[in-house]
Amino acid sequence: MVKIVWLLKRAPHLSQEEFVRWWLDRHVPIARAAPRLRRYTVNLPSRPDHLAGKPADECEWDGVAEQWFDNQDDLNQAYSRPVSASIRADTLAHVARLERLIVREIEIQPTAASGRDEH
Repeated sequence: MVKIVWLLKRAPHLSQEEFVRWWLDRHVPIARAAPRLRRYTVNLPSRPDHLAGKPADECEWDGVAEQWFDNQDDLNQAYSRPVSASIRADTLAHVARLERLIVREIEIQPTAASGRDEH
């Protein structure tokens, strides 16, 4: 399995709400139609972040997308389709910064005590 992870920073002319609306309503329907795509998730930050141990600086990213493919050839096929250029142009009109990582996901099972308070 091959996964591509996208980190997105919204364009300065968009509010967080406008950015999310564009992403979910316009971008997702096109992106999810990629050939041989196995899974696609969009991760939006919870703001404000009140979790203990929060870094001093705000996170610079406004969202993360994950796309899974069976292999590198399937990933290449999805990103070499003719519509990819127009998807990229639309994305670049709505983001100030875009990073991608091609990753190998390693799933770690929690220990039996995870998630339970020990007394």
